[in-house]
Amino acid sequence: MTIAAADFAKRLDQTAEDTERLLAELLSDTLLPDEIARPKRLMDAMRYSSLGGGKRLRPFLVSESAAVFGVPREAALLAGAALECIHCYSLIHDDLPAMDNSDLRRGRPTLHKKTDDATAILAGDGLLTLAFDIISRDEIHPDPKVRLLLTRALARASGLGGMVGGQILDLAGEGRFGDREPVDVARLQQMKTGALLRYGCIAGAILGQGSPKEYQALDDYGRALGEAFQIADDLLDVEGDAAALGKPAGADAALGKTTFVTQLGIDGAKQRVRNLLARGDAALSIFGAKGDVLRATSRFVAERKN
Repeated sequence: MTIAAADFAKRLDQTAEDTERLLAELLSDTLLPDEIARPKRLMDAMRYSSLGGGKRLRPFLVSESAAVFGVPREAALLAGAALECIHCYSLIHDDLPAMDNSDLRRGRPTLHKKTDDATAILAGDGLLTLAFDIISRDEIHPDPKVRLLLTRALARASGLGGMVGGQILDLAGEGRFGDREPVDVARLQQMKTGALLRYGCIAGAILGQGSPKEYQALDDYGRALGEAFQIADDLLDVEGDAAALGKPAGADAALGKTTFVTQLGIDGAKQRVRNLLARGDAALSIFGAKGDVLRATSRFVAERKN
């Protein structure tokens, strides 16, 4: 891997800055054609949960996977902003009392604590629907077929066979609907957290109209990255502290969740991360040096502290 840590950090920070700017524009009070009004309470809530925080890893994955194919950066950033809207909506809903009942997110009160449950639900709904407005825009790609493929892939990553489906499996594993249901941790991860991270990788191949082999390489990389991310998250819940995480530590244990750590142990989970990094590197070999930033991203994910 040839990219220096400082260069990687600079690229990550730049994408976060660019995404923040773009989200601020997308969530402004300016009406779009066919919109009747943008209610202040709703917009303030959407901005509260979307701006001013986060590593913007998902938009970064879109930007860097698209860069492999020479996709214009502004187009990739717009697709990344759509993905980030989905991610932010999911956090709002995940924090609600009916879900994980969290009081803290990114070091601040969660949206339902800052406002109320109804506002939080509607702000999440607003971000979800805005994401599909964004991902279908002409500016992302001149070919409507490419925009359709991006939109459909985002819907499937976000919906019943992806993130939303994973959320209900997670709750079932906690015993929310009666007796605890057995949890396939790998499948749960692929759906709840992995699907959006994988989308960040394959979106670049769709935007860049890569070959089937190139698409498959980014798909394989995205799956390995997503699992490594979740294992790192599980390890942080055990080994991290609330100040660094910006949310309560030990939340998984308190809810009785089955995780990679509860199944594999700490040492086993760390070994699995190392195996996943090797798998991701192998998948990216097709791109040569163009895959260096994505390789560095895997290590960033595995070694993160929050």
